[in-house]
Amino acid sequence: MTKGGMESVEVFTTEGKGRGLKAQKEFLPGDVIFAEPAYAAVVFDSLTHVICHTCFKRQERLHRCGQCKFAYYCDRTCQRAAWLNHKNECSAIKRHGKAPTENIRLAARILWKMEREGSGLSEGCLVAIDELQNHVDSFGEEEKKELRADVESFLEFWPPHCQQFGMQLISHIFGVISCNGFTLSDQRGLQAVGVGIFPNLCQANHDCWPNCTVIFNNGNHEAVRSMFHTQMRIELRALNKISPGDELTVSYVDFLSLSEERRKQLKKQYYFDCTCEHCKKQLKDDLMLAVKAGESKPSADTVKEVIQFSKDTLEKINKARMEGHYHEVVKLCRDCLKKQEPVLGDTNIYLLRILSIASEVLSYLQMFEEAADYAKRMVDGYLKIYHPNNAQLGMALMRAGVTHWHAGLIEAGHGLICKAYAILLITHGPSHPITKDLEVMRVQTEMELRMFQQNEFMYYKMREAALKNQKIQVMPEPSNENAPSLFHKKE
Repeated sequence: MTKGGMESVEVFTTEGKGRGLKAQKEFLPGDVIFAEPAYAAVVFDSLTHVICHTCFKRQERLHRCGQCKFAYYCDRTCQRAAWLNHKNECSAIKRHGKAPTENIRLAARILWKMEREGSGLSEGCLVAIDELQNHVDSFGEEEKKELRADVESFLEFWPPHCQQFGMQLISHIFGVISCNGFTLSDQRGLQAVGVGIFPNLCQANHDCWPNCTVIFNNGNHEAVRSMFHTQMRIELRALNKISPGDELTVSYVDFLSLSEERRKQLKKQYYFDCTCEHCKKQLKDDLMLAVKAGESKPSADTVKEVIQFSKDTLEKINKARMEGHYHEVVKLCRDCLKKQEPVLGDTNIYLLRILSIASEVLSYLQMFEEAADYAKRMVDGYLKIYHPNNAQLGMALMRAGVTHWHAGLIEAGHGLICKAYAILLITHGPSHPITKDLEVMRVQTEMELRMFQQNEFMYYKMREAALKNQKIQVMPEPSNENAPSLFHKKE
């Protein structure tokens, strides 16, 4: 079954897994299998005034809707593009007196679109919105309570003159949002800023070692009259060679957890038991639980004690980060690493988690040499665990490369940036803002490396002079959030 721009994929059904997507032709790494605009999307409640409600870019100065005083846009182009979806919302917010929560706003946008276009197949959609999986029958008591509260709030917000929908359909829409809402990120891809529904993407099944990745592309609204004008969309991109007839899979969770932990998370959030090869055979679990090799192998009790200490330390670190006590975070990391290093192997996830936090926080505190050492050890571990074209791996390599550059370690920094660039070309594509930034860094570090190889002494003298004449570039403040996960799940 294919439709409008979706000729390269087909929907199929299997016993036990339900619907899925299959490739209709061959794809190579980095190929865009399909791009899909959102059926409906909204900005998170906490960010409504700093994120454009059309393209979801973070901007310094946004234009506010003069009618409802709630929606914000980059410029007139974004405001005009939003009007079809914002028109009903605008008058409903004015009538209601205030904007409801993101879930209510998203459900309302979906139902206004159904009112306009009917509940059948929309153009370019493989599956109608009322056929999407909602998992309401699997909800626990707490989730059912939240669902009832959402439906009540929705009915208060929904205008009486609009088409009235049955309770079953309204509940279905909230169920769809709960288990199929896709996380939208800002243009740097580092912060989750909204949630959207993409019916075609919803058909792609999960695999912990997938052959595709999903990237959110904010589009290009500035090039209004040129061939480069593109709308906000998600892109499903191939991670490796895919043959006609292969199932297209994506990962709903980060791979850097033990198979048992991933399975628990998938069951809790998405209501299915993962049967992928990596979970069934517990592939890579041995690496993620590696202990120090050598003659004096640590005892099982020692390993257990160190892992428990690591878990306790991670809780303390989260608390200190939330309060902005970054020097305390560094002390906790150093103490934990002293305990871990004689016992845990280089790929142990508890060691890698501490190395990741330590390198990020030390970079922020401008202690670049120590940060670079931890970042190098972290990415060495990641390279043995992650899929070679994993986006998280690419981002980690990029951060490690920048940290090495700040530390004056130009050879290692350039090497890491090149590795990151090769991955992000596949996962994000050459026109994504992150890839473009990385290309600038790659060119700059290549130029510096040539200078360094010709005359080390002169290179450091020129670098010192250049750093004196420019403000020190402060690294972004460490985030307490993980990188945006694929599907948005209301906690």
